[in-house]
Amino acid sequence: MRVYLVIIDETEEAHSALRFASRRAAKTGGSVHILAIVPKQAFSAFGGVQATIEEEARDRAEVLANSAAGELMSEGGKMPQIAVRMGDGKTVINEFLSEHPEVAALVLAAAPEGAPGPLVTHFSAAAGSLPCPLFIVPGRLDDAELDRLS
Repeated sequence: MRVYLVIIDETEEAHSALRFASRRAAKTGGSVHILAIVPKQAFSAFGGVQATIEEEARDRAEVLANSAAGELMSEGGKMPQIAVRMGDGKTVINEFLSEHPEVAALVLAAAPEGAPGPLVTHFSAAAGSLPCPLFIVPGRLDDAELDRLS
């Protein structure tokens, strides 16, 4: 079974990647894994304050991932797997891929204008060393175009 890994955040690019991956999974009999990444805080507060800040960031990421999962469930009837991890995005994704050999493709979407985004830039440069194919969805595609291409 093909597993499509999508990195979820609050951007339109994440929505595009998720839509593409869910359509591909439906057509190939596969499934979607959603990975929400909580970046480590750039500053250190007092112990209790730092823990509260990190917990709130994790809660936001979990809500976002669950919302995306609910959207997929209502559209396709299949519940994706959800993971929330803390750390640097590139490192977390590489670790996730090494822990999950069942992932058949990493699906990212480029920004509609300007630079494609830090994850797309990094993983497209490192595509040859990934354990799975990398799909980059153009950021300017609307839902109808995504549906047609997937």
